Amino acid sequence: MDTLIDLLPFLVPILLLQIALMVVALVDLIRRERTRGPKWVWAVVIVFFNILGPVIYLVAGREE
Repeated sequence: MDTLIDLLPFLVPILLLQIALMVVALVDLIRRERTRGPKWVWAVVIVFFNILGPVIYLVAGREE
């Protein structure tokens, strides 16, 4: 338990970054009409692949 408390200052910023990226990517996915591939696949990638999922969507999934 002590190690968890010692690591908490490092885990909180990572958790906040993960939540912010997920929210931004999901909002963009909902608002965007066209994506590269089905929207439901991108939603699964964003939600289940922690920090990398939203980054992959924002870089490669959006269609301009």
